[in-house]
Amino acid sequence: QVQLVESGGGSVQVGNSLRLSCASSGGTNGIRAMGWFRQAPGKEREFVGAVWWSAGSIFYADSVKGRFVISRDKSRNSVYLQMNNLEPEDTAIYYCGADRNLILSSIRRVDQYDYWGQGTQVTVSS
Repeated sequence: QVQLVESGGGSVQVGNSLRLSCASSGGTNGIRAMGWFRQAPGKEREFVGAVWWSAGSIFYADSVKGRFVISRDKSRNSVYLQMNNLEPEDTAIYYCGADRNLILSSIRRVDQYDYWGQGTQVTVSS
């Protein structure tokens, strides 16, 4: 069973930056993808970005491309989300997700991830 723990959320003003971390443990061998998702109040959880673990390829949602950067530490089975130039629309609970079975073409699909962290709140105010 994979456990995921996010950290690094908080409240910032527009234009500022935050860095989120996701540490994984327990059965992380065979992870195919690990990434970030977010859920704003009243909205469905959406894909932010993810790493295809074996190759290190990184995929982003169009809404964050150019502002957010995902990185990973393979030795620690951890992923990070550097969020720059934050906007009020980025306000959400950010979740780390991972899966051992999904295929590459499904990397953006929220419903294909089996393991989730508890989430960390990010609030951006103007």
